[in-house]
Amino acid sequence: MSILERLKGHPHVKAGTAYTILFAVGFCHLLNDMIQSVIPAMYPVLKDNLGLTFAQIGIITLVFQMASSIFQPFIGNYADRHPQPYSLAAGMCFTLTGLLALAFSSNFPMILLSVAVIGCGSSVFHPEASRVAQMASGGKKSLAQSIFQVGGNGGSAVGPLLAALIIIPYGQHAVGWFALAAMLASAVLVRVGAWYSLMLTGAENSRESRLRATPGLPKRRIYAAMGILVVMIFSKYFYNACITSYFTFFLIEKFGITVQASQFCLFAYLAAFATGTLLGGIAGDRYGRKYVILFSILGAAPFTLALPYLNLFWTLVASIMTGLVISSAFSAIVVYATDLMPDKVGMVAGIFFGLMFGLGGIGSAFFGWIADLKGVEYIFRLSSWLPLLGIIAFFLPDIRAGRRV
Repeated sequence: MSILERLKGHPHVKAGTAYTILFAVGFCHLLNDMIQSVIPAMYPVLKDNLGLTFAQIGIITLVFQMASSIFQPFIGNYADRHPQPYSLAAGMCFTLTGLLALAFSSNFPMILLSVAVIGCGSSVFHPEASRVAQMASGGKKSLAQSIFQVGGNGGSAVGPLLAALIIIPYGQHAVGWFALAAMLASAVLVRVGAWYSLMLTGAENSRESRLRATPGLPKRRIYAAMGILVVMIFSKYFYNACITSYFTFFLIEKFGITVQASQFCLFAYLAAFATGTLLGGIAGDRYGRKYVILFSILGAAPFTLALPYLNLFWTLVASIMTGLVISSAFSAIVVYATDLMPDKVGMVAGIFFGLMFGLGGIGSAFFGWIADLKGVEYIFRLSSWLPLLGIIAFFLPDIRAGRRV
């Protein structure tokens, strides 16, 4: 029996949380971001093979992240008015194409083109997948967004681990094996598209029902809150760009460990990042998203400030604690923002996913430039202050039902 037939036979499935769909899009997010995380995990290999500078490494990340971000708000805005259930599978085909090109790129311009194509696939995937997660939430929006997001974070954690096991020993061409993951994701997303198509006929997804969920705040307060959320994304993903792009170099330079060992340390940080995302979603539904955002960004500051001055063991501990705490905010930020503008879920999700990738790319290029001038250790001391910006989350209104403070 097809998914379409099962849904037609169970019309009340819309009333609850559709965990099968949530885990399906979360799994595809895992595969998508696993593929993407191979790009920074390959940096030591590409640096040695092509003689790249830190600035060029930063440019690779910038091109990838900008391609991943610049189209997302426009795609999300279009999807709000004209949903495209099968665009998820189509976007994964871009990722597949770019991945195969990356495996056989022999010069810097070809690498830039390959990562740009992979980034375009990400631009198509994230806004619509986030919309599907909210449609399947059954009211548990933070949990649903966290399940979706933890899939991506899990993929980001697994990518460097697989790079250490596959790409480091066997070289750049081994990236081609990750095409199997893109093909699997495309197949799953076709089935999700069938569910999505059916759900679009439901009355609860109408624009009017979303408008009834507005927080009742003046537009000026809504725009001010959105500005605060943008600052939160900046502090979080500028710091995260430093970790994901340069943590391996930092560990190799400061402690003299091997490339493979540094990849395992990066995996530990990213695994903690994935775990914190899920915990943050659960806490957001229960205690309020404002307080999760505040705790997540500001609460990471003690660990980030200490990390550049510790020995190897405590550096690893501090990085794990940083990942666990700082990651809990993103799901809360996205859901908080869509609650502020519930009739523009796709556009808002596109904006914040776009900011996530775009600011991460700019941060990586910025820190790469500084690393060439001042050294890798310097950028970790510089970036450690960013989480202190989390203090402005105090000014976010509490938009839980019955509370407007």
